[in-house]
Amino acid sequence: MTELVPMTVTDFLAFVAETVPRYAADKVASGQWSVEESVDLARQALDDLLPRGLDTPDNHLFAIRAGSESVAVGRLWFAVQQRAGKRIAFVYEVSIEPEHQRQGHASRAFMALEATVRDLGLSGVALHVFGHNAAALGLYAKLGYVPTNINMYKPVQRVGGADALVDGAAATTVETTMLAR
Repeated sequence: MTELVPMTVTDFLAFVAETVPRYAADKVASGQWSVEESVDLARQALDDLLPRGLDTPDNHLFAIRAGSESVAVGRLWFAVQQRAGKRIAFVYEVSIEPEHQRQGHASRAFMALEATVRDLGLSGVALHVFGHNAAALGLYAKLGYVPTNINMYKPVQRVGGADALVDGAAATTVETTMLAR
């Protein structure tokens, strides 16, 4: 059994300590931020989204717990947002600890999330996934999420006054926002 349990203050402090560098690394990998600025920008983004920490209105932060002993296996955070005149859950973070990955916890956490969303009277779940995260893209597709927006990028290098592809090959970063059917 996998369940969502509201984060404690201790859970939240661990969440912040892990989320900031992970988000910074993802933004660097996607080509959006430089290494030098990434941690400061990630910390600022989290502060902007959760100005009151666990007490920020319309934000729901959970520890993902599993098994009969309710072992912490990950975290999930969503915020209630307005989209196209409807109230939805926007998932900002879902993570499963490395030693617990590939055991179905993320899929079961999303099933628990759907129950929570229904209980709150929300009409759907949206999320963002970095294009370089193939495992997450596969999971979300398996769970029935479909792309709603795709941003793409191709780096070019100036060579002899003309733009050319770096190393002669296209490099693509895809940022996808997905929404449940």
